[in-house]
Amino acid sequence: MSKLRILVSDQFNPYINVAVENYLLGCPADDTLTLYLWQNRRTVVIGQNQNPFSECNLDQLLADGGYLMRRRTGGGAVYHDDGNLNFSFLIPHDTYSVERQFAVIAAALKPFGLETETSGRNDMLCQGRKFSGNAFAVGENRRLHHGTLLIAGNMDDLKRYLKVKPSKLVKHGVGSVQGRVINISELNQAITANSIKPHLISAFQSEYGQVAETLDFHAIANLPEVKAIIATMSSDEWLYGRWRNFEATRSAQFEWGNVDISLSVDSASNTIQSATIATDALNTTIANRVAAMLTGQSTLVRPHTNDDAENDILDLIYN
Repeated sequence: MSKLRILVSDQFNPYINVAVENYLLGCPADDTLTLYLWQNRRTVVIGQNQNPFSECNLDQLLADGGYLMRRRTGGGAVYHDDGNLNFSFLIPHDTYSVERQFAVIAAALKPFGLETETSGRNDMLCQGRKFSGNAFAVGENRRLHHGTLLIAGNMDDLKRYLKVKPSKLVKHGVGSVQGRVINISELNQAITANSIKPHLISAFQSEYGQVAETLDFHAIANLPEVKAIIATMSSDEWLYGRWRNFEATRSAQFEWGNVDISLSVDSASNTIQSATIATDALNTTIANRVAAMLTGQSTLVRPHTNDDAENDILDLIYN
């Protein structure tokens, strides 16, 4: 029978919190299901394949003492502050169920009188407005489903730091980022990060029918393996890397996400020397797959693929 584990961070540094999550995802195979709860302070979190300079007002964020964090999952940019509570489900492949994991979040909010629904690629809504964005990753031995609960976030800071594409707002039928999202404490003032944690833990235990073991956060955070991940996740190369000189030459929005493409083309031979693709697609492999497909390819001959998302990107380039 599977075992349940609970881990709660008392740190607000995003590099520590996400390094612990990455460590848990990469642990050897076992039969444990883990719920990890954590909070970041003044942090813009971007997806693995996003361009930080187009997703946030980086200079303002850093000047205010904030953090830029690039996660290893896909999806779009989100803002974390003390008014957010983040959750991570780390579940073995044979037990993983997005529906059950969303059910834990929904059940935790019911004692506060809130009914929720899932929407689109990865959102949870209450009264038609988004309070939780989610993203997913597959590890060798388990899967990750993580997301953010917007409880009492600073909407002014969210607007100040995030750049939201107008096309994304139009798609959702709203005029501003504030119109799309809601602090659930507006619906019930009793909801705080601390007050909802016991309900999340209880809902997790109820969903899987067991009492969970509580792990020692500091024992995990101080492991050499975790410290090595912290160094990588906070490095200039991981955060900014190839994006400093990125200039989009093609841009589009599809049902599965936004895409910005930068191509370096040899005009004499009409071949693509390099391709860089920024996207908030949940699938983290699309950008690298298409970039590899395009490198060395003639601009006159369209590559063939059976993947719908890859075809969308190639149509954008070759049509």
